[in-house]
Amino acid sequence: MTLENELQFILAMDALKNVDRRNFNLDESRRENTAEHSWQIVVLAQILYPYAKQKESIDLLRVLRMLSIHDIVEIKAGDTFLFDSKAMVGKYERELEAAKALFGILNNDLGNEFLELWKEFEAEETPDAVFACAVDRIMPFLLNSATSAKSWTEANVKGQMVEEIVGTAVKRASEEMGVLFDSLFEESLKSGKLAL
Repeated sequence: MTLENELQFILAMDALKNVDRRNFNLDESRRENTAEHSWQIVVLAQILYPYAKQKESIDLLRVLRMLSIHDIVEIKAGDTFLFDSKAMVGKYERELEAAKALFGILNNDLGNEFLELWKEFEAEETPDAVFACAVDRIMPFLLNSATSAKSWTEANVKGQMVEEIVGTAVKRASEEMGVLFDSLFEESLKSGKLAL
């Protein structure tokens, strides 16, 4: 049978639908899963692309590819909450092993390409990765800002943490996204969703 490894890989990816994240959906009826998050950021990147600082240096297709595959590692490594400093220890190593195993299912050049895209995203050094990272980080922030911020309040997330981790990434990628972040951040402080 041809495409055997590809079929195994796409079926393995189905498990991403079962990885719950800390964030809640907009209606706050349940936590989102990682597959939903991945779909939403792929759409969001297309919307925010015109506002990217280094737009002329960014390959939107590469960004979309990065965003569509970077969380696949959560199938094996789980979702690590960005604001959980203890859980973040060893995150890269755990996820690298998961990336090698999952992308290795393909056993071809595409698997190697996915692994390199994943590493590039994690390094946050290229214009594509800087923009992709900003999109990935702003989406949960937008959901928390538009809701009662359950995932923040449950984990006692402080405003300073959000500003450092999310705000820095967002402002590095786009002035307009930075202005939006600042506005929603101030509203979240005023409404008590976040405390410094």
